[in-house]
Amino acid sequence: MDRGSERDVPPGRGAGDAAAGRVPLGVVVVDRDGLVSHWSSGARRLFGVDREDAIGRPAVDLLPVSGALSDDALPDTYGLHQAHDGLGPDLESSLDGRTGYATAGRARLCPDEGDRTRIDVLWWAYPLIGPGPSRLLVLAADATRLRDERGYDDETAERISPGFARHTELPASEDLERRLPEILPNMGPELSGRIVSQVLELGYPVLEFSQYDRVPVTPYWGVPRRPGRGPVEAVVPQQRTAPVIPTGAEYDLEYAAVRERLEFLNEVSSGIGTSLDLGETIREVTSAAVPRFADFAGTHLRAAVLAGEGFPDGPPDASTVMFRVWVEHNDEPGRWDDTVPVGEAFAFPEHTPFYKCMVTGEPVLIPRVTEELSNRISGEFEKRDLRPLITHRSLLIVPLKARNVVLGFMVLMRRPDRPAFDDMDRTTGAELAARAGLVLDNARMYTYQENVADTLQDSMLPQVTPRMAGCDVATRYLPGTRLGRIGGDWFDTIKLPGSRTALVVGDVMGHGLNSAAMMGQLRTAVQTMATMETPPAQLLRNLDDLARRLGENYLATCLYAVYDPIRGELHLANAGHIPPVLVRAEDGRSELLDLPTGAPIGVGGVAFESTVVRVKPGDRLVLCTDGLVEVRGSDIGEGLAALCESAAHPAASMDVACDTIIRALNTRGGRKDDVALLMARLNGIPDDHVAEWHLDAAPQEVARARRLVHDQLLEWGLPQTVETAQLLVSEVVTNAVQHGSGGRIGLRVVRTDALLFEVTDDEPGLPAMLSTGPYDESGRGLRVVSRLAREWGASATGHHKTVWFEQAVNERQ
Repeated sequence: MDRGSERDVPPGRGAGDAAAGRVPLGVVVVDRDGLVSHWSSGARRLFGVDREDAIGRPAVDLLPVSGALSDDALPDTYGLHQAHDGLGPDLESSLDGRTGYATAGRARLCPDEGDRTRIDVLWWAYPLIGPGPSRLLVLAADATRLRDERGYDDETAERISPGFARHTELPASEDLERRLPEILPNMGPELSGRIVSQVLELGYPVLEFSQYDRVPVTPYWGVPRRPGRGPVEAVVPQQRTAPVIPTGAEYDLEYAAVRERLEFLNEVSSGIGTSLDLGETIREVTSAAVPRFADFAGTHLRAAVLAGEGFPDGPPDASTVMFRVWVEHNDEPGRWDDTVPVGEAFAFPEHTPFYKCMVTGEPVLIPRVTEELSNRISGEFEKRDLRPLITHRSLLIVPLKARNVVLGFMVLMRRPDRPAFDDMDRTTGAELAARAGLVLDNARMYTYQENVADTLQDSMLPQVTPRMAGCDVATRYLPGTRLGRIGGDWFDTIKLPGSRTALVVGDVMGHGLNSAAMMGQLRTAVQTMATMETPPAQLLRNLDDLARRLGENYLATCLYAVYDPIRGELHLANAGHIPPVLVRAEDGRSELLDLPTGAPIGVGGVAFESTVVRVKPGDRLVLCTDGLVEVRGSDIGEGLAALCESAAHPAASMDVACDTIIRALNTRGGRKDDVALLMARLNGIPDDHVAEWHLDAAPQEVARARRLVHDQLLEWGLPQTVETAQLLVSEVVTNAVQHGSGGRIGLRVVRTDALLFEVTDDEPGLPAMLSTGPYDESGRGLRVVSRLAREWGASATGHHKTVWFEQAVNERQ
């Protein structure tokens, strides 16, 4: 640390001169409010203010904020700014937050008004980025003392200027990197390390003597060094003519600049593409350029790229819509939000440099945007006045390309106080854009594949009707966290004759397109067999045979349940699936239903059993796949117990109940599999909403059927439905009388959200609509039913068939 034992030495003079070539540094940290938060003992010796008096005071009251010596400034060889020609930023600009890059300069300081002692101060200012209150790190050294140590009485005999060099250029940076955290003890190692990394990122301090000898600042903290911790020897030469850089007075600035840009590109390449998310990649690419390469960066992409669609066809033109997807700058926050708002979509005018870059695919460089050019460019945009943003700035526009197709472009600008972009910068910007284009294209392809996967998955999942006859249904599907996100989990609800509903949940083993394709095949087979009123156990048996015919690797679990709301029964069969949870409305108790497990679909040679469970109105049935309850490293029993507990939680609605289950089981973490969840509230159908009669297979029974329906609908207060209902019942009962085998005919009417009419006879052959001519006297009955009914259908079970149709209850005559 730069400690000093004497507290009465004059400002700018420490007790005990340092060895020649070692520069004592004062270190000051300024917070975001412009107040001093750290004041080293070196700063106390240099500026004559004790630490207790400095902490918490405005930095502008203590530091040499103005008076930069422009004739001693360094050229900006490394892309970092120092004051020059009176136009560069002084320390006050850095303290006020007006610069977002590292700066360096000289200033004169008179500590007291009556004291004629003048301190010639060299300073380096580093903006600190990241969390925490610290905003600026200031390093300061006494140039007068350094000149005295070198043996020059006349300050004009040799000019000394501060500057920056990259971390890899000179070995003395290791000393700065090692010693700087020692004088920041109150900050802790994490914050100290962050500050040091940013200093080395922007360049470590160097001094230039007589404009050609550039040497690193080896900090001398004013304490004895232990063996092996000393600075690099002879860092400040004792004779002006002695060179210290291996290349001597003809230091190869061009070579250093090229190496600097290569380092920049290498660091950018390693910093972008950390995510396959397109939005995150765009932010990384844009932010990489600021502040090191530019003061402003804006990324524009074609609409097709941003939407995650296929690869754009052909080059862009005047009709191509571009989206401004991200903007990064080091001006005050929000400064350009109205001028160039993120998310704006428009086609760029033809007579602008942006359009030229877009259609040619080549960089466009404008070293300085004159007022005339600024007016001309801004005049092409109707909604935006770009002049405040672009006037007097240096402008570089580089295309973002992949496979020789322009995906978009980046707009890069430097403020007037920085050197303008040159040909080397154009090359660097083009290389930056080329690397960014490849990364963006990878993210675009991933987004496109994700969209395809999501579309495929969505197309395979059913659009479940939330209200079925006698039950309410809610579902949730969560894709897996694995790459690709396509899985084989599915759920379904199938409308069956007799106001019954089939509830299905299945899980194809594996992931990816093969599993999704198999899931689609099995789901279609289940729907087909369910509408044929195949009993649950037989349905699983048929599904098992189908899976073995489709391939050896077709394995899946499936739970199939049929709910009869009139009888209050559940008929269930299980093929290796996790058991369902039944929540009793009576007492809120939840239980795992004890079902015969069965073997997974595709194993073959295993019998499936069906179980009947009595339920009451208000009971809830919860079916899910194992991705919800199974977590790697945990017993599945724990997940099933958590499922029972969360399912029993009272909820205001079915959707809220599903969300409660998902939240409760997702908090355990570690889920990678996809999840299918189906919940059904079994409402039942009251007895007084069901009317049933038996008819003889005689023609006069048709008129009786019409009367029975007429009286029942009037009793239910539905007179508007009588006429259509009588006509349709008459047609269906007539078919049963004419084409049946002479046995009894059943007629049932069920009132739910709609009116369900069922006619059953003992002829298993299903009816078919016939083609009729204009003079045919029969064969039009089912056409009338098809035209007037909301839905209709027929199914056969054993030696019976049932023809049913639905009619809306709000139908008007």
